[in-house]
Amino acid sequence: MKIFRENMTTFFVLTLFFLFGSSASTSLISDFHALITVKQGFEFPEPGLSTWNSSNPTSVCSWVGVKCFKGRVVSLDLSDMNLYGSVSSVFLSLDKLTELSLAGNNFTGEIKIGNLSSLRSLNISNNQFYGGLDWDYSSLEDLEVFDAYNNNFTTSLPLGISSLKKLRHLDLGGNYFFGEIPGRYGNLIALEYLLLMGNDLEGKIPGELGNLTNLKHMELGYYNVFEGGIPREFGKLVNLVHLDLSKCELDGLIPRELGNLNSLETFYLHTNLLSGSIPKQLGNLTSLVNLDLSNNALTGEVPYELVSLKQLKLLNLFMNRLHGSIPEFVADFPNLETLQLWMNNFTGTIPKNLGQNGNLQDLDLSSNKLTGTIPQNLCASGHLRILILLKNFLFGSIPENLGKCSSLVRVRLGQNYLNGSIPSGFIYLPQLNLVELQDNYLSGTLSENVNSTSKPNKLSELNLSNNLLSGSLPFSLSNFSSLQTLLLGGNQFSGPIPPSIGELHQVLKLDLRGNSLSGEIPPEIGNCFHLTYLDLSKNNLSSSIPPEISNTRILNYLNLSRNHFNETIPKSIGSMKSLTIADFSFNDLSGNLPETGQFAFFNASSFVGNPQLCGSLLNNPCNVTTTTKPTKKASGDFKLIFALGLLICSLVFAAAAIIKAKSFKKSSGSSSSWKMTAFKKVEFMVSEVLECMKDGNVIGRGGAGIVYHGKMSSGTEIAVKKLLGFGTNSHDHGFRAEIRTLGNIRHRNIVRLLAFCSNKETNLLVYEYMRNGSLGEALHGKKGSFLGWHLRYKIALEAARGLCYLHHDCSPLIVHRDVKSNNILLNSSFEAHVADFGLAKFLGDGGASQCMSAVAGSYGYIAPEYAYTLRVDEKSDVYSFGVVLLELITGRRPVGEFGEGVDIVQWTKKVTSCRREEVLRIVDPRVLANVPQDEAMHLFFIAMLCTQENSIERPTMREVVQMLSEFPRHSPENLSSSSAIFYQQPKNFEKEKNCPKLRNDLLV
Repeated sequence: MKIFRENMTTFFVLTLFFLFGSSASTSLISDFHALITVKQGFEFPEPGLSTWNSSNPTSVCSWVGVKCFKGRVVSLDLSDMNLYGSVSSVFLSLDKLTELSLAGNNFTGEIKIGNLSSLRSLNISNNQFYGGLDWDYSSLEDLEVFDAYNNNFTTSLPLGISSLKKLRHLDLGGNYFFGEIPGRYGNLIALEYLLLMGNDLEGKIPGELGNLTNLKHMELGYYNVFEGGIPREFGKLVNLVHLDLSKCELDGLIPRELGNLNSLETFYLHTNLLSGSIPKQLGNLTSLVNLDLSNNALTGEVPYELVSLKQLKLLNLFMNRLHGSIPEFVADFPNLETLQLWMNNFTGTIPKNLGQNGNLQDLDLSSNKLTGTIPQNLCASGHLRILILLKNFLFGSIPENLGKCSSLVRVRLGQNYLNGSIPSGFIYLPQLNLVELQDNYLSGTLSENVNSTSKPNKLSELNLSNNLLSGSLPFSLSNFSSLQTLLLGGNQFSGPIPPSIGELHQVLKLDLRGNSLSGEIPPEIGNCFHLTYLDLSKNNLSSSIPPEISNTRILNYLNLSRNHFNETIPKSIGSMKSLTIADFSFNDLSGNLPETGQFAFFNASSFVGNPQLCGSLLNNPCNVTTTTKPTKKASGDFKLIFALGLLICSLVFAAAAIIKAKSFKKSSGSSSSWKMTAFKKVEFMVSEVLECMKDGNVIGRGGAGIVYHGKMSSGTEIAVKKLLGFGTNSHDHGFRAEIRTLGNIRHRNIVRLLAFCSNKETNLLVYEYMRNGSLGEALHGKKGSFLGWHLRYKIALEAARGLCYLHHDCSPLIVHRDVKSNNILLNSSFEAHVADFGLAKFLGDGGASQCMSAVAGSYGYIAPEYAYTLRVDEKSDVYSFGVVLLELITGRRPVGEFGEGVDIVQWTKKVTSCRREEVLRIVDPRVLANVPQDEAMHLFFIAMLCTQENSIERPTMREVVQMLSEFPRHSPENLSSSSAIFYQQPKNFEKEKNCPKLRNDLLV
C-alpha cells in the first residue's frame, strides 16, 4: 500500500510538470515569435541584435536585452543599440513584461502601449517618436516609471496619465507638447519625479501640483512660457529636493511660502521675469546646496537671513538689479564653490575672508561698483578656476599669492584701477587659457618664466593693454604655444621684439602698438602662419620691413604706422591678396609703392608721411618710362581671347546640361532605381517625390541646388532640393553619414530634413515645406511692410536659436557657412527656421578652425577673414548673422543699394558712426512709426558686435541668443555706468577717427 501511494504521488507530480511545463513552453514560443517580428521592423538590427537567433526558439532567454522569469519574457532592454525603424505593436503580446526600454535609439513613427498590465517601467526616451500619448492607461495600472523624454510628440499633455495611481516617475520633457499643464496631474499622489521642461506649454502653472506632497524632483521650465507667476501652493511640497522653474518667463514675486521647502537642495529660477526682493524666508532652506536666481529683475539687498544657508555650494544672483554690499557672511559658507554676482549694482568692498573656506572655484563679481582691494586669500583652497572682477573700481595690487595659484583657468581683472606689478609667474600658470588685465595702472616689468616645470601651453588670450608696464618683452612669450591673441598695446615696453615671437605658431592677433619698442621687426614673425592681425604702430621700430611678413598668408590687418621704417615696401607684401587694411603712414619709406594685389585699392592716407615714397596712388609718380601702345594691344588681345573662352565654356556647359537633363529624365522615369531613406515616418513614396520635379514647381535656385514644391497625395507639402554638383562620387567621403547626421537634427528653429532620395546620378533632399518662404523674400518683397518690428525681433531671436543649436549643441558641431536671409525660412506662423546646409561643414575637434578649399557663402554676408583666408569657424556664421540683423533693422539688401563696393555693414557704420543713438536714421521707414527706440538700439548694438572685423571679438551665438533674450529688462538704458556694455574711451589712446571698437564686456 505504501509503495502504491508513492507511485501515485510521483505520477501526479509528473503530470503537473508536463501540463504546466508545456504551457510555459508554449508561452515562451509565443514570446519568441513576437520578438522576431519586432526585430523585422527594425532597420540595421545588426550587430546589436546578432544574438536574436530566429532558428532557435529555446535560446530566447539568453538573447541580448532579454530577461526571463518562470519561462516568460519579463524584461526587454534595447537601450542605446543605435536601432532605426518603427516599433511593431506585436510586442504588446509580451503580456508578462514588467520592464520595457527602447531608449537612446532612432525609432520613428507613432507608438502605442497598452494591455501590459504587469508593466512597471516604460522608457522610450531619446528617440524620434511623434504623434501623441493618448493611450488606454487603464491597462497600465501598475506603471511606476514613464520616461518619454526627447522625442517629437506634438499634442497636448495626455490626460489619461492622471489615472496612474502608482506612478512615481514621469518625464515628458524635450518634446513639443503644447497647451496647459492639466490640473488633474495633481491627482498623481505617488509621484516623486515630474519633468515637463523643454516643451511648448503655456498658461498658468496649476496650483493643484501643490498636492503632490511626495514630489522630490520637479522641472517645468526651458522653452515653456507660463503666466501668472509661481503658485503659492508649491509651499506644500515639503519633500521637494530639486526644483527647476528656469527660463519660462515667470513673472511676479518669489512666493515667501517657498521658504517651507526645508528639504530643498537645488533651487533654480534663473532667466525669468521675476521682480521684487529676495524673500527672507529663503533663509529657512537650510539644506540648500544650489541657489540660482540670476537673470531676472530682482531688486533690494541680499537678505541677512541667507546667513543660515551653510550648505551652499553655488550662489548665482547675476544680472539683476540688486544693490547694497556683498554680505560678509557669504565668505563664511564652508562649502561655497561658485559665487556669481555680476551685473548688479553692488557697492562696498569684496568680503575680505572670501576664499578662506578652502573650496572656492568660480568667482565672478564683474560689472558692479565695488571698491577696495582684491582679497588676499581667494586661492587659499588651491582650487580657484575662474576669477572675474572686471569693470569695478578696485584698486591696489594683484595679490602676490595668485602667482602660485596653479588651478586658475580664466582671469579677467580689466577696467579697474589696479596698480603695482603683475605677480611673478602669474601669466605662466599651467592651466590658464585667458588673462585680461587691460585698462588698469599696472607697472613694472614682465618677468621671464623661471619655473621650468610650469608649461603655459593652454593660454589662448593675453590682454595687458593700456597699462604702465615697461621693460623689454620676455623671451618666454614663446612658451605660449597655444596663444591666439596677444594684446600688449598702450604700455611703455622698450627694447627689441624678441625673435622668439616667431614661435607663436597659433597666434591670430598680435597688438604691440603704442609702446617704445625699437630695433627691427624680427624676420621670424613670418613663422606666425595663422596671423590675421598685426599692429606695431606708434613705436620706435626701424630698419627695413622684412619681406617674411608675407609668409603670413592670411594676414588681413597690418599697421606699421608712426615708426622709423626705411627702404621700400617689399613687393611680396604688395602681392598679398589677404590684406584688407594696411597702414604704413609716417615712416621713412622710399621707392616705388607696390600697386599690385590689394595695394591697388588702399587709400592714399595709408602711406602719408613718407615723402620719399612714390607711385600713382600718391600723386607722386616715379621716374619710370612706360610704353603704352603695346599694353593696349596686349589688353585688346586678352579681351578677345577672354571672350572666345567664355563662348566655348558656354557651349560646353549647355551641352552638358542637355545630356544631364536627358539622363535625369530617363533615370527618374523608373522609381525602382531610386532609394529613399526617411528620417521620420512619411506618408509618401519616392515616386511621388519624383513627380514634383517639374519646371512649374520650381520655387528656388541657388548654388547648392534647385528647390521644388510638391504636394503629396496625403496632403503633406514638401520641398525637394536637387543637389547640384553631387554625383556618384558624393556617396564617398562620408557624404551619406553627413546626410544621416542632418536627418537626425531636431530643433524647432531648424528646417527638418524628412528624407534623402538617391540613384546613381542624382541626390534629392526632402524637407518640410515652409509656407511663407524665405525671410529675404518677405523682407525685400511686397510682404516687407507686413513684417512689423516685433515680428522682426522674434524672427531674429528664433534664427539665432537655430544657429546656436548648430554651433553648440550638435555632435559634431556644425558651421553653416551660408547664413543669409534667404536661408531663413518662415512657416505659416512666421516662425523662423534655419535652412540649407548644402555648404555646411562639420567640426570634429570641438570647434577648431578649418581651412576650406574654396570660398563658400553669399556676397555681402561673407566675413572679411573668410573671403581672403578661407579660414572658417563659427565666428564666420556670426558675422553673416549680424548682416541679417542689419537687414531686419534697415529693410535693405546687403549689397547693391549703397554704391559700388559698399555693403550694408560699411554703410551702416558710416551713417550712424557706430553710435546706437543714431539707429533711427537707418531703420526701415515701413516700420519706423512703430519701432521702440530702445529696442532698435539694442538690436543694432548686437548687429555691430556680430560684424566686428576681428573675428575673435565677435560674440558666440550662445551669447547672441542670451543678449536677444535679455531685452528689455537688461537693456543698456537700465544699466549702471559700471555695467554699460557699450563703448568707453580707453585711457591711453587718442580718439578713433572712424567707428570705435565695440566693447564686449557683457559677455563674461
